[in-house]
Amino acid sequence: MTIDTINNSIQTQKEALLQHPLYNKVQTIEDLHRFLESHVYAVWDFMSLLKALQSKLTCTTTPWFPTANTQTRYLINEIVVAEESDLTLDGRRQSHFEMYLEAMQDCGANTNEIEAFLANLSSLNNIFVAIKTSDLHPNIKAFLDFTFRVIEEGKAHEIAAAFTFGREDLIPSMFTAILKNFQANFPETDLKKLIYYFERHIELDADEHGPMAMGMITELCGNDTKKWSEVEQISIAALEKRIGLWDAIEEQLSLTMEIA
Repeated sequence: MTIDTINNSIQTQKEALLQHPLYNKVQTIEDLHRFLESHVYAVWDFMSLLKALQSKLTCTTTPWFPTANTQTRYLINEIVVAEESDLTLDGRRQSHFEMYLEAMQDCGANTNEIEAFLANLSSLNNIFVAIKTSDLHPNIKAFLDFTFRVIEEGKAHEIAAAFTFGREDLIPSMFTAILKNFQANFPETDLKKLIYYFERHIELDADEHGPMAMGMITELCGNDTKKWSEVEQISIAALEKRIGLWDAIEEQLSLTMEIA
């Protein structure tokens, strides 16, 4: 099995995401707020996938020892730098999650729910209990639960699959579609930080991180048929959870329209 095989296997899910009706449902600034307030959980949990890979594929303990694959080590550390301490629009250093929160606040979206979720998680110190006891939409709960089950399972190639095919590989196409929609529908709204966030992802993932992540999958699986099969299963499941997240946001927008 190869990367091309995996891409063929997940084509149906990728097309469902790229053609999802959600994109055309974001028609008002209130719709944009609802989108951001749900999508922010995917921005947040992405960092845990990345940190799990950093723990598995680089040395984060002492005494330090060099890990086996220098290219994979470079990829992970490069992405960590970009995702955890990138340059903001005004030249500060922030994680992309913090940039996203600021962009939400600037355009009037509510960050109270995600902040309360993280505060509760910090208090409970158990991600699965925090997810289960939250008031989040069932699909958002399922999305988060899947992420942290994959991390808990601890298989580097499976974490890499969720990271690469469930996130990194799709970000340029998905966010380009969303960004064009935002620009068309909200010309009078100050979305500079939000647009900057999306453009940074498009720039980093399309040009650098995406191709490198594919190489990481190939390196981790090698000629191991079982690992390739597990990568395929996790990739499909990750995309199905992302579709579920999009379905949840579309449902929330539809309910808002009915109430209005």
